[in-house]
Amino acid sequence: MTIRTRLTLWYASVLIVSLIIIGLGTYREIDEQMRHEHHREPTEHAISETSEMIFQVGIPAILLGLLGGWWLTQKAMSPVSKLTDAITKVHERNLREPLPRTGSGDEFDRLTEVFNDTLARLDDSFNRVREFTLHASHELKTPLTILCGEVETALRDESLSPLERERLISQLDELQRLARIVDGLTLLAKADAGQVALQLEPVRLDELVRDNFADAQILAEPQGVQVELPACEEIVIHGDRHRLRQLLLNLTDNAVKYNQPQGRVTMNLRQTNGAAEFTIANTGPGVPPESLPRIFDRFYRGDAAHSPMVDGCGLGLSIAKWIVSAHQGTITIESTPGQLTTVTVRLPLTT
Repeated sequence: MTIRTRLTLWYASVLIVSLIIIGLGTYREIDEQMRHEHHREPTEHAISETSEMIFQVGIPAILLGLLGGWWLTQKAMSPVSKLTDAITKVHERNLREPLPRTGSGDEFDRLTEVFNDTLARLDDSFNRVREFTLHASHELKTPLTILCGEVETALRDESLSPLERERLISQLDELQRLARIVDGLTLLAKADAGQVALQLEPVRLDELVRDNFADAQILAEPQGVQVELPACEEIVIHGDRHRLRQLLLNLTDNAVKYNQPQGRVTMNLRQTNGAAEFTIANTGPGVPPESLPRIFDRFYRGDAAHSPMVDGCGLGLSIAKWIVSAHQGTITIESTPGQLTTVTVRLPLTT
C-alpha cells in the first residue's frame, strides 16, 4: 500500500468518525429541544431530522473532503515520486549528477540534499578505488615483465636439469597468469574511469566469428572438445574490431576450459529482431542457479571454476560484459547444470 493511499484512508477514517460524532451531537440537541417544546418523546422525529441533516450536509461534505484530501495528498507526495524515479536511475557512472530539488526548503527538499551529499561521497569512494586499482596494476606491470624476462632467460641455459627446468616453467606460467590478471584489472579500471576509447568502424561480425571458430578448434584440440558453427550469417555492425575479437575469444576460452572431456562447443551468429545475436553453448558442468546473478562480478568464480585443472582469474566475463555494454548491447547466460550452458550476446546492427 502506497503512502498516499494510507494517508487518504486515515483521512477518510477521521472524517467518518467526525461525522458520527457530529451526528450524535445533533441528535441529542434536537431530541432535547423537542422534549422541552412538546413535553413528549420526540425520538423518531429527532432521528429523522438528524438523518436528513447527515444525508444533505454530512455525506457531501465527506465526499468533498475526501476528494480534497486525495488531491492534497497527491500534491504533497509528488516530490517523493519524482525523487524515487530519479534514484532508480542512479548507477556508478552518474553519481555526480545531482537529484532534482524542489527548492522549497521543506523536508523533501532537505532529504534530496542529503541524498546528493551521500551520492557525492560514494562517487569519491568509487574514484579512489578506481585510482588505486589503476595505479597498483600499472606499478605491477614493470616488475612482472622483468621477472618473466629473467625466467625466460634462465630457461635458455642448457645446463639446467629436468627438475630445474620444470620448476622454472611452472614459475613462468604463474608469472604470466599474474600478468594477465594485472592486464585485466588495468583494462577494467580504465574502462570505469572512461579512459578507454573505442575505435568504431563498420565491422563484418561474421568474419570475426569465423576467425574465432578457427582459433576455438586449436584451443579445443588438446581436450578433445568438438567445436561447431552451424550458422554464421553475414552481418555488419558498428564497433571496435579489436574489442569484439577480444570478446569472442574470452567467451570461447571459457566455453572450452569449462567443458567436459570429449564435450562440445556450438557457436551461432544470426540476425534476430533487428540485432546481431551471437550464441555460444558448451556441455560443461554448468553454472548453479544461485551463481548466475554474480557470474559477471569481478574475480567471482563458481564451484566448477575452482578446479585446479582450470586456469583462470575470474575477469574474463567481466571484461566481456564491459565490451558488450560499450557497444550498447546485452549479454545473458542460461545454464542447466550438467547439461548445457549458453551465452547470448546481442549487438545493435549498423543503421
